[in-house]
Amino acid sequence: MKICSVMKGLYCRAVSDAEPKFVIQEMTLPDVLTSHQVRVQVKACGLSPLDFKLLRDVGMQRDLIPVGREVAGVVLQVGPKVTFFQPEDEVVGILPLDSSFSGLCEVIDTDEYYLVQKPEKLSSVCVAGALRDGLCAYSALHTHARMAAGHTLLVTDGASSFGLMCIQLACYHGAKVLTTSHSPQNHTFLEQLRPSVARVIPVYNSSSDLLSVVMEETGGLGVDIVVDSGVHLHEEEEEVESEEKKLLPHKHDIISVLGVGGHWVTSHQDLQLDPPDCRLLYLKSASVSFLNPEVWTASSSQQGRYLHILKDIVEKMSSGLLRPQPEEAVPLYEATVAMETVQRHPKKKAVVQL
Repeated sequence: MKICSVMKGLYCRAVSDAEPKFVIQEMTLPDVLTSHQVRVQVKACGLSPLDFKLLRDVGMQRDLIPVGREVAGVVLQVGPKVTFFQPEDEVVGILPLDSSFSGLCEVIDTDEYYLVQKPEKLSSVCVAGALRDGLCAYSALHTHARMAAGHTLLVTDGASSFGLMCIQLACYHGAKVLTTSHSPQNHTFLEQLRPSVARVIPVYNSSSDLLSVVMEETGGLGVDIVVDSGVHLHEEEEEVESEEKKLLPHKHDIISVLGVGGHWVTSHQDLQLDPPDCRLLYLKSASVSFLNPEVWTASSSQQGRYLHILKDIVEKMSSGLLRPQPEEAVPLYEATVAMETVQRHPKKKAVVQL
């Protein structure tokens, strides 16, 4: 096929103290690929919220920030030293933070070390929409918590795309799973999951006390692992936060449900632990890990392990062991509106089909 050297992609123009502005911008393809680069025709791209604070912290402030990094497509051309792929291979991957390409460009260039083969029967839309959540779940349960068969696990907000991946991965490995639901619809959905979870704890009507239910289910021992989707830091926050945030557990509740030697994996970037919190963790010999999936592409120190994780995720999705909630793909002309929604509501998902 003839490749146009000028591509249009979606970029973010960050404005201090104002909502980010998403714009369509032209991008020029280089004439020649470098040694390990792969040129990919994008078929689908997942949209995730931009973390401006993280970009500032790692020194990647730019006037235009590329949008859309979870991509699935077909290899068009490979660099002279590429060994993993050849033209016409179907691939999937997450573009690194410093990529100059938007995943919504029709054709992109990226290093072969950020891609893995896509199984033929796995749809591009499905894998592009779920790859990041799969990576987060894998990182939380295997890399951080060292999950094993027989462990008891609490996943907060199990009906979210990330929570669902955690539940399915934990059930596959023989863990006992407890989870919380944030609405009656989510509660019904979680109770109907197969393989089934041990207990769905409703937190949307204040009728369930998380600590007492968990202790009842674990015989008073507590859980081995907690994976959260955010936490309350202080009781007084409840009056000023949104309805969605009011459903998040308090940090003290999470520490209280941990068993001896338990492990808490948190997505809360600004977690603050007071001396009493630390004392309780110490008494339980428990630990806390921060879940930041960007470290996989920000550092090449564990590149081989990262590629193994991506490969395992797509194989489990292809075989049906991981079954993400289906996302309806939006056309390219709706990408700007879709990204604005995702940026405002980080738990929402969007996939653009090219």
